Amino acid sequence: MSSSNVWSRSRARMRLFPELLAQCSGEAAAYGKCVASTTTGKQELTKNMCVKEFEALKSCFQSAAKKGVK
Repeated sequence: MSSSNVWSRSRARMRLFPELLAQCSGEAAAYGKCVASTTTGKQELTKNMCVKEFEALKSCFQSAAKKGVK
């Protein structure tokens, strides 16, 4: 396997990210709000604090990627 192929595929996926994010804007906003609200003051974000919102965003990204970007 050529390393240039790996980088080409990686760049291609990164080019799709803005369109995937646009399709999942509601889930991304919910995750962002959860992160922002749990890290107010000096509190640090820890694993599983926003797992429900993260899983919804991850699922949306996967679904949008499978459908293909229009």
